[in-house]
Amino acid sequence: MAPPRYLLALDQGTSSSRSIVFDTQGRIVAVAQREFRQIFPRPGWVEHDPREIWTSQLATAQEALGRANIAASEVAALGITNQRETTLVWNRRTGEPLCNAIVWQDRRTAPDCAALRQRGCEAMVRGRTGLVIDAYFSGTKLKWILDNCPDARETAWRGELAFGTIDTWLLWQLTGGAVHATDVSNASRTLLFDIHHNEWDDDLLAILDIPREVLPEVHPSSHVYGHTRAGLFDVPIAIGGIAGDQQSALFGQACFTSGLAKNTYGTGCFMLMHTGARCLASSNGLITTRAAQITARPEFALEGSVFIGGAVVQWLRDGLKSIPGSAAVQDLAESVPDSGGVIFVPAFTGLGAPYWKPDARGAILGLSRGTTVAHIVRAALESIAFQSTALLQAMSRDLEDGKGVTELRVDGGACVNNLLMQFQADLLGIPVVRPQVTETTALGAAYLAGLSCGVYAGLEDLASHWQAERTFQPAMTRERANELMQRWEHAVAQTTLQAP
Repeated sequence: MAPPRYLLALDQGTSSSRSIVFDTQGRIVAVAQREFRQIFPRPGWVEHDPREIWTSQLATAQEALGRANIAASEVAALGITNQRETTLVWNRRTGEPLCNAIVWQDRRTAPDCAALRQRGCEAMVRGRTGLVIDAYFSGTKLKWILDNCPDARETAWRGELAFGTIDTWLLWQLTGGAVHATDVSNASRTLLFDIHHNEWDDDLLAILDIPREVLPEVHPSSHVYGHTRAGLFDVPIAIGGIAGDQQSALFGQACFTSGLAKNTYGTGCFMLMHTGARCLASSNGLITTRAAQITARPEFALEGSVFIGGAVVQWLRDGLKSIPGSAAVQDLAESVPDSGGVIFVPAFTGLGAPYWKPDARGAILGLSRGTTVAHIVRAALESIAFQSTALLQAMSRDLEDGKGVTELRVDGGACVNNLLMQFQADLLGIPVVRPQVTETTALGAAYLAGLSCGVYAGLEDLASHWQAERTFQPAMTRERANELMQRWEHAVAQTTLQAP
Protein backbone atom coordinates (compact mmCIF):
# COMPACT_ATOMS: atom_id res chain seq x y z
CA MET A 1 0.00 0.00 0.00
CA ALA A 2 1.31 3.48 -0.87
CA PRO A 3 2.06 5.73 2.13
CA PRO A 4 -0.57 8.39 2.95
CA ARG A 5 0.02 11.53 0.87
CA TYR A 6 -2.06 14.14 2.67
CA LEU A 7 -2.43 16.05 5.93
CA LEU A 8 -5.66 17.49 7.31
CA ALA A 9 -5.70 20.71 9.33
CA LEU A 10 -8.68 21.69 11.49
CA ASP A 11 -8.52 25.48 11.80
CA GLN A 12 -11.09 26.56 14.38
CA GLY A 13 -11.23 30.36 14.35
CA THR A 14 -13.17 33.13 16.05
CA SER A 15 -15.76 33.61 13.35
CA SER A 16 -15.61 30.37 11.35
CA SER A 17 -14.47 26.77 11.33
CA ARG A 18 -12.29 25.67 8.44
CA SER A 19 -10.59 22.52 7.34
CA ILE A 20 -7.79 22.38 4.79
CA VAL A 21 -6.27 19.36 3.09
CA PHE A 22 -2.57 19.80 2.28
CA ASP A 23 -0.27 17.57 0.32
CA THR A 24 3.05 16.76 1.94
CA GLN A 25 4.74 19.65 0.10
CA GLY A 26 2.50 22.08 1.97
CA ARG A 27 0.28 22.87 -1.02
CA ILE A 28 -3.44 23.37 -0.53
CA VAL A 29 -5.58 20.63 -2.06
CA ALA A 30 -9.04 21.51 -0.75
CA VAL A 31 -10.70 23.94 1.67
CA ALA A 32 -14.07 23.98 3.42
CA GLN A 33 -15.33 26.72 5.72
CA ARG A 34 -18.47 27.49 7.74
CA GLU A 35 -19.28 30.57 9.80
CA PHE A 36 -21.06 30.24 13.12
CA ARG A 37 -22.97 32.58 15.41
CA GLN A 38 -21.37 35.35 17.42
CA ILE A 39 -23.37 35.79 20.63
CA PHE A 40 -23.37 39.12 22.50
CA PRO A 41 -25.53 38.73 25.64
CA ARG A 42 -24.40 42.04 27.17
CA PRO A 43 -22.06 44.89 26.25
CA GLY A 44 -18.49 43.57 26.41
CA TRP A 45 -19.60 39.92 26.51
CA VAL A 46 -18.82 37.58 23.60
CA GLU A 47 -19.86 33.92 23.50
CA HIS A 48 -19.93 30.91 21.17
CA ASP A 49 -22.09 27.81 21.28
CA PRO A 50 -19.67 24.87 21.83
CA ARG A 51 -21.97 22.51 19.93
CA GLU A 52 -21.95 24.78 16.88
CA ILE A 53 -18.17 24.89 17.01
CA TRP A 54 -17.95 21.10 17.03
CA THR A 55 -20.60 20.43 14.38
CA SER A 56 -19.26 23.12 12.05
CA GLN A 57 -15.69 21.89 12.44
CA LEU A 58 -16.59 18.26 11.81
CA ALA A 59 -18.71 19.20 8.81
CA THR A 60 -15.85 21.15 7.21
CA ALA A 61 -13.41 18.28 7.80
CA GLN A 62 -15.71 15.82 6.07
CA GLU A 63 -16.46 18.34 3.31
CA ALA A 64 -12.77 19.11 2.69
CA LEU A 65 -11.96 15.43 2.26
CA GLY A 66 -14.89 15.13 -0.13
CA ARG A 67 -13.73 18.11 -2.18
CA ALA A 68 -10.23 16.67 -2.32
CA ASN A 69 -11.77 13.37 -3.43
CA ILE A 70 -9.65 11.40 -1.01
CA ALA A 71 -10.40 8.83 1.66
CA ALA A 72 -9.40 9.18 5.29
CA SER A 73 -6.99 6.30 4.74
CA GLU A 74 -4.94 8.63 2.51
CA VAL A 75 -4.47 11.13 5.39
CA ALA A 76 -1.29 10.58 7.40
CA ALA A 77 -2.53 12.68 10.33
CA LEU A 78 -4.62 15.65 11.28
CA GLY A 79 -3.59 18.71 13.25
CA ILE A 80 -5.71 21.11 15.26
CA THR A 81 -5.20 24.85 15.52
CA ASN A 82 -7.61 27.04 17.40
CA GLN A 83 -8.70 30.42 18.61
CA ARG A 84 -6.83 30.71 21.89
CA GLU A 85 -8.06 31.65 25.39
CA THR A 86 -11.71 30.93 24.53
CA THR A 87 -12.89 28.94 27.53
CA LEU A 88 -15.45 26.24 28.12
CA VAL A 89 -16.33 23.63 30.75
CA TRP A 90 -18.28 20.43 30.21
CA ASN A 91 -19.50 17.40 32.11
CA ARG A 92 -17.11 14.48 31.76
CA ARG A 93 -19.90 11.88 31.82
CA THR A 94 -22.43 13.48 29.46
CA GLY A 95 -20.11 15.69 27.40
CA GLU A 96 -22.59 18.55 27.80
CA PRO A 97 -21.17 22.09 28.18
CA LEU A 98 -22.19 23.96 31.30
CA CYS A 99 -22.73 27.16 29.33
CA ASN A 100 -21.63 28.89 26.16
CA ALA A 101 -17.91 29.25 25.56
CA ILE A 102 -16.53 32.59 26.77
CA VAL A 103 -14.58 34.04 23.83
CA TRP A 104 -11.11 35.56 24.13
CA GLN A 105 -12.57 38.97 23.26
CA ASP A 106 -14.96 38.87 26.23
CA ARG A 107 -14.35 41.53 28.92
CA ARG A 108 -16.72 40.37 31.68
CA THR A 109 -13.88 39.45 34.04
CA ALA A 110 -12.11 42.81 33.83
CA PRO A 111 -13.23 43.70 37.42
CA ASP A 112 -11.85 40.38 38.69
CA CYS A 113 -8.54 41.15 37.00
CA ALA A 114 -8.44 44.59 38.59
CA ALA A 115 -9.06 42.98 41.99
CA LEU A 116 -6.18 40.54 41.46
CA ARG A 117 -3.86 43.42 40.58
CA GLN A 118 -4.96 45.26 43.71
CA ARG A 119 -4.11 42.15 45.73
CA GLY A 120 -0.55 42.40 44.44
CA CYS A 121 -0.67 39.27 42.28
CA GLU A 122 0.70 40.85 39.08
CA ALA A 123 4.41 40.19 39.68
CA MET A 124 3.96 36.50 40.53
CA VAL A 125 1.57 35.88 37.65
CA ARG A 126 3.87 37.68 35.21
CA GLY A 127 6.94 35.85 36.47
CA ARG A 128 5.48 32.37 36.17
CA THR A 129 3.17 32.66 33.16
CA GLY A 130 4.78 35.42 31.08
CA LEU A 131 1.34 37.05 30.87
CA VAL A 132 -0.29 40.15 32.29
CA ILE A 133 -3.44 39.85 34.37
CA ASP A 134 -6.13 40.60 31.82
CA ALA A 135 -9.60 39.35 30.94
CA TYR A 136 -8.16 38.25 27.60
CA PHE A 137 -6.72 35.07 29.13
CA SER A 138 -8.55 31.90 30.16
CA GLY A 139 -8.01 31.71 33.92
CA THR A 140 -10.50 34.34 35.05
CA LYS A 141 -13.01 33.10 32.45
CA LEU A 142 -12.79 29.62 33.99
CA LYS A 143 -13.27 31.11 37.46
CA TRP A 144 -16.34 32.99 36.25
CA ILE A 145 -17.93 29.79 34.91
CA LEU A 146 -17.27 27.92 38.15
CA ASP A 147 -18.65 30.84 40.17
CA ASN A 148 -21.75 31.46 38.09
CA CYS A 149 -23.01 28.09 36.83
CA PRO A 150 -25.15 26.27 39.43
CA ASP A 151 -23.18 23.77 41.55
CA ALA A 152 -20.24 24.03 39.15
CA ARG A 153 -17.49 24.48 41.70
CA GLU A 154 -18.64 21.59 43.89
CA THR A 155 -18.99 19.36 40.83
CA ALA A 156 -15.53 20.40 39.68
CA TRP A 157 -13.92 19.46 42.98
CA ARG A 158 -15.47 15.99 42.61
CA GLY A 159 -13.64 15.60 39.31
CA GLU A 160 -16.83 15.53 37.23
CA LEU A 161 -16.06 18.56 35.05
CA ALA A 162 -13.49 19.18 32.34
CA PHE A 163 -12.04 22.55 31.38
CA GLY A 164 -10.61 23.22 27.97
CA THR A 165 -9.73 25.75 25.39
CA ILE A 166 -11.16 25.02 21.94
CA ASP A 167 -8.40 22.56 21.01
CA THR A 168 -9.19 20.46 24.07
CA TRP A 169 -12.92 20.51 23.29
CA LEU A 170 -12.31 19.37 19.71
CA LEU A 171 -9.87 16.67 20.84
CA TRP A 172 -12.44 15.40 23.35
CA GLN A 173 -15.11 15.24 20.65
CA LEU A 174 -12.85 13.69 18.03
CA THR A 175 -11.78 10.91 20.40
CA GLY A 176 -15.24 10.31 21.85
CA GLY A 177 -14.17 11.58 25.26
CA ALA A 178 -11.14 9.32 25.43
CA VAL A 179 -8.55 12.12 25.58
CA HIS A 180 -8.58 15.27 27.73
CA ALA A 181 -5.39 17.10 26.77
CA THR A 182 -3.87 20.26 25.36
CA ASP A 183 -0.48 21.43 24.13
CA VAL A 184 2.01 23.79 25.72
CA SER A 185 1.13 26.72 23.45
CA ASN A 186 -2.50 26.71 24.56
CA ALA A 187 -1.71 25.91 28.19
CA SER A 188 0.59 28.93 28.32
CA ARG A 189 -2.41 31.24 27.63
CA THR A 190 -4.46 30.29 30.69
CA LEU A 191 -2.80 32.25 33.56
CA LEU A 192 -2.48 28.84 35.23
CA PHE A 193 0.62 27.35 33.60
CA ASP A 194 4.25 27.82 34.70
CA ILE A 195 6.04 28.28 31.37
CA HIS A 196 9.46 27.73 32.96
CA HIS A 197 8.70 24.39 34.63
CA ASN A 198 6.19 23.14 32.08
CA GLU A 199 3.40 22.41 34.54
CA TRP A 200 0.16 23.66 36.03
CA ASP A 201 1.01 25.87 38.99
CA ASP A 202 -0.65 25.19 42.37
CA ASP A 203 -0.19 28.78 43.60
CA LEU A 204 -1.88 30.19 40.50
CA LEU A 205 -4.70 27.66 40.85
CA ALA A 206 -5.15 28.73 44.46
CA ILE A 207 -5.33 32.42 43.58
CA LEU A 208 -8.21 31.76 41.19
CA ASP A 209 -9.73 28.90 43.23
CA ILE A 210 -9.44 26.46 40.33
CA PRO A 211 -9.57 22.72 41.12
CA ARG A 212 -6.70 20.83 39.51
CA GLU A 213 -9.20 18.08 38.70
CA VAL A 214 -10.67 20.08 35.78
CA LEU A 215 -7.38 20.58 33.96
CA PRO A 216 -6.22 18.68 30.85
CA GLU A 217 -2.89 16.91 30.41
CA VAL A 218 -0.22 18.98 28.63
CA HIS A 219 1.94 17.63 25.78
CA PRO A 220 4.34 19.05 23.17
CA SER A 221 2.61 20.57 20.15
CA SER A 222 3.85 17.80 17.85
CA HIS A 223 2.57 14.67 19.59
CA VAL A 224 0.26 11.78 18.77
CA TYR A 225 -2.68 12.64 21.03
CA GLY A 226 -4.90 9.79 19.90
CA HIS A 227 -7.10 8.76 16.98
CA THR A 228 -10.51 9.85 15.79
CA ARG A 229 -13.37 7.71 17.03
CA ALA A 230 -15.28 5.36 14.77
CA GLY A 231 -18.01 6.88 12.65
CA LEU A 232 -16.47 10.29 11.96
CA PHE A 233 -14.42 9.20 8.93
CA ASP A 234 -14.16 5.95 7.01
CA VAL A 235 -11.10 4.96 9.09
CA PRO A 236 -9.60 6.46 12.26
CA ILE A 237 -7.11 9.30 11.66
CA ALA A 238 -4.15 9.99 13.93
CA ILE A 239 -4.37 13.35 15.74
CA GLY A 240 -0.72 14.35 15.58
CA GLY A 241 -0.49 18.04 16.37
CA ILE A 242 -2.11 20.86 18.34
CA ALA A 243 -1.13 24.51 18.61
CA GLY A 244 -2.86 27.77 19.37
CA ASP A 245 -3.51 29.64 16.17
CA GLN A 246 -0.75 32.22 16.50
CA GLN A 247 1.98 29.78 17.54
CA SER A 248 0.79 27.55 14.72
CA ALA A 249 1.15 30.43 12.26
CA LEU A 250 4.66 31.14 13.56
CA PHE A 251 5.48 27.48 12.87
CA GLY A 252 3.80 27.53 9.46
CA GLN A 253 5.87 30.60 8.54
CA ALA A 254 9.03 28.55 9.23
CA CYS A 255 10.00 30.93 12.05
CA PHE A 256 11.84 28.19 13.89
CA THR A 257 14.80 30.20 15.20
CA SER A 258 15.38 33.24 17.36
CA GLY A 259 14.77 36.63 15.73
CA LEU A 260 12.25 35.55 13.08
CA ALA A 261 8.85 37.26 13.37
CA LYS A 262 5.41 37.03 11.80
CA ASN A 263 2.16 38.98 12.01
CA THR A 264 -1.24 37.43 11.43
CA TYR A 265 -3.98 39.74 10.19
CA GLY A 266 -7.19 38.06 11.28
CA THR A 267 -10.09 39.13 13.48
CA GLY A 268 -7.33 40.53 15.66
CA CYS A 269 -3.67 40.99 14.81
CA PHE A 270 -1.07 38.82 16.46
CA MET A 271 2.64 39.40 16.17
CA LEU A 272 5.08 36.81 17.45
CA MET A 273 8.85 36.77 17.43
CA HIS A 274 10.65 33.51 18.16
CA THR A 275 13.24 33.86 20.93
CA GLY A 276 14.48 30.26 21.01
CA ALA A 277 15.28 28.95 24.48
CA ARG A 278 15.42 32.51 25.86
CA CYS A 279 12.42 33.47 27.97
CA LEU A 280 12.52 37.25 27.55
CA ALA A 281 10.48 39.33 29.97
CA SER A 282 9.05 42.35 28.19
CA SER A 283 9.43 45.84 29.60
CA ASN A 284 7.28 47.30 26.84
CA GLY A 285 3.81 45.87 27.22
CA LEU A 286 4.31 42.55 25.43
CA ILE A 287 3.83 39.07 26.80
CA THR A 288 6.04 36.00 26.83
CA THR A 289 4.52 32.78 25.59
CA ARG A 290 5.51 29.24 24.73
CA ALA A 291 6.09 28.65 21.04
CA ALA A 292 4.78 25.54 19.32
CA GLN A 293 7.42 22.88 19.88
CA ILE A 294 8.23 19.41 18.68
CA THR A 295 9.87 18.14 21.88
CA ALA A 296 9.57 18.81 25.60
CA ARG A 297 12.44 21.32 25.38
CA PRO A 298 10.93 24.77 26.05
CA GLU A 299 10.88 27.30 23.25
CA PHE A 300 9.55 30.81 23.69
CA ALA A 301 8.22 33.81 21.79
CA LEU A 302 7.45 37.44 22.48
CA GLU A 303 3.91 38.33 21.49
CA GLY A 304 1.74 41.36 21.04
CA SER A 305 -1.99 41.02 20.48
CA VAL A 306 -4.27 43.54 18.82
CA PHE A 307 -7.87 42.85 19.79
CA ILE A 308 -9.51 44.45 16.74
CA GLY A 309 -7.73 43.97 13.43
CA GLY A 310 -9.73 42.68 10.48
CA ALA A 311 -12.83 42.87 12.70
CA VAL A 312 -12.87 46.62 12.02
CA VAL A 313 -13.82 45.77 8.42
CA GLN A 314 -16.69 43.59 9.70
CA TRP A 315 -17.86 46.57 11.76
CA LEU A 316 -17.78 48.85 8.73
CA ARG A 317 -19.94 46.29 6.91
CA ASP A 318 -22.32 45.12 9.64
CA GLY A 319 -22.31 47.92 12.20
CA LEU A 320 -21.82 51.14 10.29
CA LYS A 321 -23.18 49.56 7.06
CA SER A 322 -20.83 51.78 5.08
CA ILE A 323 -19.58 49.08 2.71
CA PRO A 324 -21.48 46.31 0.89
CA GLY A 325 -18.86 43.68 1.71
CA SER A 326 -15.28 43.15 2.81
CA ALA A 327 -14.09 42.87 -0.79
CA ALA A 328 -14.97 46.54 -1.38
CA VAL A 329 -12.50 47.83 1.20
CA GLN A 330 -9.36 48.11 -0.91
CA ASP A 331 -11.09 49.78 -3.86
CA LEU A 332 -12.84 52.30 -1.62
CA ALA A 333 -9.65 53.03 0.35
CA GLU A 334 -7.68 53.49 -2.86
CA SER A 335 -10.24 55.99 -4.18
CA VAL A 336 -8.64 58.64 -1.93
CA PRO A 337 -4.90 59.44 -1.75
CA ASP A 338 -4.81 59.20 2.05
CA SER A 339 -7.12 59.25 5.08
CA GLY A 340 -7.56 63.02 4.90
CA GLY A 341 -6.25 63.41 8.43
CA VAL A 342 -8.69 60.89 9.92
CA ILE A 343 -7.35 58.53 12.59
CA PHE A 344 -9.51 55.54 13.53
CA VAL A 345 -8.75 53.77 16.84
CA PRO A 346 -10.92 50.59 16.85
CA ALA A 347 -10.85 50.01 20.61
CA PHE A 348 -14.24 48.29 20.64
CA THR A 349 -13.15 45.83 23.36
CA GLY A 350 -10.36 47.87 24.91
CA LEU A 351 -6.79 48.03 23.67
CA GLY A 352 -4.37 45.10 23.90
CA ALA A 353 -0.60 45.19 23.65
CA PRO A 354 1.40 47.29 24.09
CA TYR A 355 -1.18 49.58 25.75
CA TRP A 356 -3.34 47.24 27.87
CA LYS A 357 -6.17 49.74 28.32
CA PRO A 358 -9.29 47.65 29.00
CA ASP A 359 -11.42 50.77 29.47
CA ALA A 360 -10.50 52.28 26.08
CA ARG A 361 -13.31 52.66 23.56
CA GLY A 362 -13.28 53.22 19.84
CA ALA A 363 -12.72 56.70 18.45
CA ILE A 364 -12.61 58.39 15.06
CA LEU A 365 -10.65 61.64 15.16
CA GLY A 366 -9.72 64.31 12.65
CA LEU A 367 -13.12 64.57 10.96
CA SER A 368 -13.89 67.57 8.76
CA ARG A 369 -16.64 68.63 6.36
CA GLY A 370 -14.50 67.14 3.60
CA THR A 371 -14.39 63.70 5.22
CA THR A 372 -16.06 60.96 3.19
CA VAL A 373 -16.81 57.30 3.80
CA ALA A 374 -13.72 56.51 1.75
CA HIS A 375 -11.52 58.45 4.20
CA ILE A 376 -13.02 56.60 7.16
CA VAL A 377 -12.60 53.23 5.43
CA ARG A 378 -8.97 54.05 4.63
CA ALA A 379 -8.38 55.16 8.22
CA ALA A 380 -9.93 51.92 9.46
CA LEU A 381 -7.62 49.92 7.23
CA GLU A 382 -4.60 51.96 8.34
CA SER A 383 -5.51 51.37 11.99
CA ILE A 384 -4.52 47.72 11.53
CA ALA A 385 -1.02 48.78 10.40
CA PHE A 386 -0.67 51.43 13.12
CA GLN A 387 -1.44 48.92 15.87
CA SER A 388 0.93 46.35 14.39
CA THR A 389 3.72 48.92 14.11
CA ALA A 390 3.33 49.76 17.79
CA LEU A 391 3.81 46.05 18.53
CA LEU A 392 6.99 45.68 16.50
CA GLN A 393 8.46 48.87 17.96
CA ALA A 394 7.85 47.49 21.46
CA MET A 395 9.34 44.15 20.42
CA SER A 396 12.50 45.81 19.11
CA ARG A 397 12.95 47.70 22.38
CA ASP A 398 12.76 44.41 24.29
CA LEU A 399 15.55 42.68 22.39
CA GLU A 400 18.60 42.27 24.61
CA ASP A 401 21.09 42.52 21.76
CA GLY A 402 19.57 45.76 20.45
CA LYS A 403 19.02 44.27 17.01
CA GLY A 404 15.61 44.84 15.51
CA VAL A 405 13.61 42.49 13.32
CA THR A 406 14.89 42.75 9.74
CA GLU A 407 11.74 41.53 7.98
CA LEU A 408 8.17 40.73 8.91
CA ARG A 409 6.44 37.65 7.51
CA VAL A 410 2.69 38.13 7.18
CA ASP A 411 -0.38 35.93 6.87
CA GLY A 412 -4.09 35.90 7.63
CA GLY A 413 -7.06 37.08 5.62
CA ALA A 414 -6.21 40.79 5.49
CA CYS A 415 -2.64 40.24 4.25
CA VAL A 416 -4.01 39.89 0.71
CA ASN A 417 -4.80 43.62 0.83
CA ASN A 418 -1.86 45.20 -1.01
CA LEU A 419 -2.64 48.72 0.19
CA LEU A 420 -2.50 47.59 3.81
CA MET A 421 0.71 45.62 3.33
CA GLN A 422 2.45 48.54 1.62
CA PHE A 423 1.36 50.94 4.36
CA GLN A 424 2.63 48.41 6.90
CA ALA A 425 6.06 48.29 5.27
CA ASP A 426 6.12 52.10 5.08
CA LEU A 427 5.42 52.51 8.79
CA LEU A 428 7.85 49.76 9.86
CA GLY A 429 10.70 50.70 7.54
CA ILE A 430 11.49 47.03 6.86
CA PRO A 431 10.34 44.57 4.17
CA VAL A 432 6.98 42.90 4.67
CA VAL A 433 7.01 39.42 3.11
CA ARG A 434 3.88 37.55 2.06
CA PRO A 435 4.36 33.81 1.49
CA GLN A 436 2.93 31.78 -1.36
CA VAL A 437 0.74 29.89 1.10
CA THR A 438 -0.93 32.47 3.35
CA GLU A 439 -2.96 29.87 5.24
CA THR A 440 -0.02 29.46 7.58
CA THR A 441 -2.10 28.85 10.71
CA ALA A 442 -3.55 25.69 9.22
CA LEU A 443 -0.24 24.85 7.57
CA GLY A 444 1.53 24.96 10.93
CA ALA A 445 -0.95 22.48 12.38
CA ALA A 446 -0.46 20.20 9.39
CA TYR A 447 3.33 20.41 9.72
CA LEU A 448 3.18 19.60 13.45
CA ALA A 449 1.00 16.57 12.74
CA GLY A 450 3.26 15.46 9.91
CA LEU A 451 6.35 15.65 12.11
CA SER A 452 4.85 13.49 14.84
CA CYS A 453 3.79 10.86 12.31
CA GLY A 454 7.07 10.66 10.39
CA VAL A 455 6.01 12.50 7.23
CA TYR A 456 8.87 15.01 7.65
CA ALA A 457 12.44 14.40 8.69
CA GLY A 458 12.78 17.60 10.71
CA LEU A 459 12.65 21.39 10.71
CA GLU A 460 15.12 21.81 7.85
CA ASP A 461 12.82 19.71 5.68
CA LEU A 462 9.93 22.04 6.51
CA ALA A 463 11.94 25.25 6.07
CA SER A 464 12.73 24.27 2.49
CA HIS A 465 9.01 24.41 1.65
CA TRP A 466 8.54 28.08 2.62
CA GLN A 467 8.55 30.49 -0.33
CA ALA A 468 7.76 34.21 -0.67
CA GLU A 469 4.99 35.35 -3.01
CA ARG A 470 5.61 39.11 -2.74
CA THR A 471 7.85 41.44 -0.75
CA PHE A 472 6.64 44.96 0.05
CA GLN A 473 9.55 47.37 0.36
CA PRO A 474 9.19 50.56 2.45
CA ALA A 475 8.75 53.66 0.29
CA MET A 476 7.96 56.31 2.92
CA THR A 477 10.58 58.52 4.57
CA ARG A 478 11.30 57.71 8.20
CA GLU A 479 10.40 61.28 9.13
CA ARG A 480 6.93 60.90 7.63
CA ALA A 481 6.44 57.47 9.21
CA ASN A 482 7.44 58.83 12.63
CA GLU A 483 5.07 61.78 12.21
CA LEU A 484 2.18 59.42 11.44
CA MET A 485 3.00 57.21 14.43
CA GLN A 486 3.04 60.26 16.71
CA ARG A 487 -0.43 61.19 15.45
CA TRP A 488 -1.57 57.63 16.11
CA GLU A 489 -0.22 57.63 19.68
CA HIS A 490 -1.94 60.97 20.32
CA ALA A 491 -5.21 59.48 19.11
CA VAL A 492 -4.78 56.43 21.36
CA ALA A 493 -4.40 58.76 24.33
CA GLN A 494 -7.85 60.18 23.58
CA THR A 495 -9.65 56.84 23.90
CA THR A 496 -9.98 56.98 27.69
CA LEU A 497 -10.36 59.66 30.30
CA GLN A 498 -6.90 58.83 31.63
CA ALA A 499 -3.99 61.12 30.93
CA PRO A 500 -1.72 60.09 28.05
